[in-house]
Amino acid sequence: MMFRILASVLLLFSILFMPFWVSVILALGAMIYFNVFWEAIFLFLLSDLLYGVKGGKFFSIIFLSFVVSAVVLVLLEFTKRKLKFYK
Repeated sequence: MMFRILASVLLLFSILFMPFWVSVILALGAMIYFNVFWEAIFLFLLSDLLYGVKGGKFFSIIFLSFVVSAVVLVLLEFTKRKLKFYK
């Protein structure tokens, strides 16, 4: 439990002060390691609220990293349940 809280705080720190790609790597690693890492979705929502800009790409979606992180979490959880060695 303490390790999960530490990972959440580290991800929050990376979203606030580090480049975006560092946050993506940390969030992906935490999503794979922990059971259901909802914190990544909420922290990427915070990232979009702080830094999100409406762009011409991706159908002008402002909350792009939030949507992508939610889809990745669902796909990873589905994949982890199908793997034999991950239980």
